[in-house]
Amino acid sequence: MTADAPRGAAPLSWIGIVRLGVVQAALGAMVVLVISTLNRVMIVEYALPAVVPALLVALHYAVQMIRPRFGYGSDVSTRRAAWIGGGLAVLAVGVILSALATVTVRASAWAALALALTGYVLVGLGVGAAGTSLLVLLARRVDERKRAAAATLLWVFMIAGFAISSALVALFLDPFSPRRLLMVTTCAVAAALLVASAALWRIDAAATCGDGGARQLIPFAQALQSVWCDPQARRFTWFVFISMLAYSAQEILLEPFAGLVFGYSVGASAMLAGLWHGAALAGMIGVGILCSGKRRAKLLRGFTIGGCCASAAALLNLAGADLVGPGWPIRESVAALGAADGVFAVSAVGSMMQLAHQGAAGNAGVRLGLWGASQAVAFAVGGMAAAGIVDSGRRIWGSSGNAFAVVFAAQAFLFLLAGWFAFKAGTNPRSNPAVLAAEVTA
Repeated sequence: MTADAPRGAAPLSWIGIVRLGVVQAALGAMVVLVISTLNRVMIVEYALPAVVPALLVALHYAVQMIRPRFGYGSDVSTRRAAWIGGGLAVLAVGVILSALATVTVRASAWAALALALTGYVLVGLGVGAAGTSLLVLLARRVDERKRAAAATLLWVFMIAGFAISSALVALFLDPFSPRRLLMVTTCAVAAALLVASAALWRIDAAATCGDGGARQLIPFAQALQSVWCDPQARRFTWFVFISMLAYSAQEILLEPFAGLVFGYSVGASAMLAGLWHGAALAGMIGVGILCSGKRRAKLLRGFTIGGCCASAAALLNLAGADLVGPGWPIRESVAALGAADGVFAVSAVGSMMQLAHQGAAGNAGVRLGLWGASQAVAFAVGGMAAAGIVDSGRRIWGSSGNAFAVVFAAQAFLFLLAGWFAFKAGTNPRSNPAVLAAEVTA
């Protein structure tokens, strides 16, 4: 049985790409409330153990293992924008329930737990549905010459969403009160949802989900098996998991590392984290510009591998800084790490969009969903594992520097391993539908 997809759908213009970037910014603006603002409120204002918000954030990542199913639904649907909008609506409800759980914790711990579990599960489901369908729409409807720049633009808008939401919430949340937290969270979510809805309005009219022809409607399990049987897709899945396992620890550990090893104040460590983000943004923009010309596919692959190797070198540099302590040029080391991370991240997303076109027709959503699930699991495991190793290392060795050095060295090894998988993912492009069908039925 087949479903006819609209034929000859026009590629997204730059205006269309910017509109999807605005949607990504709105998604980021809502997510940052859960993974940053509410975390801080739970730990500081409500004196909860840090493991509580850490486990809840890990839960929202774990739920995103369902991303391949969302991608499959997006593949067989006729309107991917509906999946994006629906996911954003579920995310909005999840954020509000999470805030409600936070302010309820003193009145009833069990009610707060029930609300928190429901809220963070909804956040994970919303991010999975909206984020996966957004990437699929971008990958399928962006001209090949614009993919690297489009991936860069998506990251820039996501960071902008983080920054704008955090700044506005910080402005209106002082002085803190439970009622103010609920009011500010609800207003921020409503504003983000309104902006995203405006950006999505009739975007399917310009770029529908069709892949230019009829698609085979096969069961989800068979579609997922087909993708996993593709050696290229399987290697890229391992690349995403390993690289994100290495990447996930940096945002959690950078500020504690600056404070414990170099004696930075809260403001100074925040500025150091800002330097890392700024350098990462510069690396992303550089890749977007350089990969907009000819030979962009080879350049993207080269930047992906090179970014992994550069990140590994920068992390080994930080491991040395841990052992030397004050006097090490820490700002320069963090800037180098940020630039390398930016190059790796945006080139990996660009390569992901490129590889989404390989394999059997009509399974781009399943492929991107699989890679998104791999990323989410890596983030869930990586952050908690890194924090646990640092805590254990400080107790065992009695030295923060040694503990951080071990984690940074482990991250460097993972980045090198990820670079090898990125290299192997491009050396055997067996993404032939006929070959895959034979492998699935064998």
